[in-house]
Amino acid sequence: MIRIIPAIDIIDGKCVRLTKGDYEQKKIYNENPIEVAKEFESIGIRYLHLVDLDGAKAKHIVNWKVLESISKETDLIIDFGGGVRSDKDLQIAFENGASKITAGSVAVKSKEIVINWLNKYGSEKIILGADTINGMISINAWADKTELPLIDFIKDFYDMGFKETIVTDISKDGVLTGPAFELYKNIKKDIPDISLIASGGVSNIADVEKLNEMKIDGVIIGKAIYEGKIKLDELKRFLC
Repeated sequence: MIRIIPAIDIIDGKCVRLTKGDYEQKKIYNENPIEVAKEFESIGIRYLHLVDLDGAKAKHIVNWKVLESISKETDLIIDFGGGVRSDKDLQIAFENGASKITAGSVAVKSKEIVINWLNKYGSEKIILGADTINGMISINAWADKTELPLIDFIKDFYDMGFKETIVTDISKDGVLTGPAFELYKNIKKDIPDISLIASGGVSNIADVEKLNEMKIDGVIIGKAIYEGKIKLDELKRFLC
């Protein structure tokens, strides 16, 4: 069964969503992210994708207090991303309740650091974050495009021991037009043993059902929940 992973994105300590990663297209959904996390947990959800958007921009963790509060007040298994660029950031994340961290931009810019993290903490603690547009990797809060092909990037880190990746198609993120099904199909075809978490574009419960049928390992859902396109009760049948 596909793993349901709601997303909470944080700017200025508040729960927000962006459209295609554009900070100018910000919508605040709740002033108190802890309330949101508790609501997720109340229906049986076990996982949370928590993103420090201020941290992603600043290139170091900013909203660690939100992570600390959610981890203390819920039993959610939190994967934390945004601004994790150094050993100090990693330590801050783990000390404040992250079960896992997502290494995105740092995996491109400082590959050796991420390999050291993998060797020290193990593949169950470090997720590879792969943000893409037009089949190429993007970094730094999606502001900078690279010449790295997505599939090659994931394969490289998989061969080095990474077992799990979050793949976000930036063109789909926050626009509620459906996930990049073909992209995920191709990744699973080329790297069948990778634990693949789909992110971006989920617009209704049918999208979740299709990803489940495709045997995608997990799905991150954000705006579809906040805009009421997916009711939390609809997700209950995927929870185990």
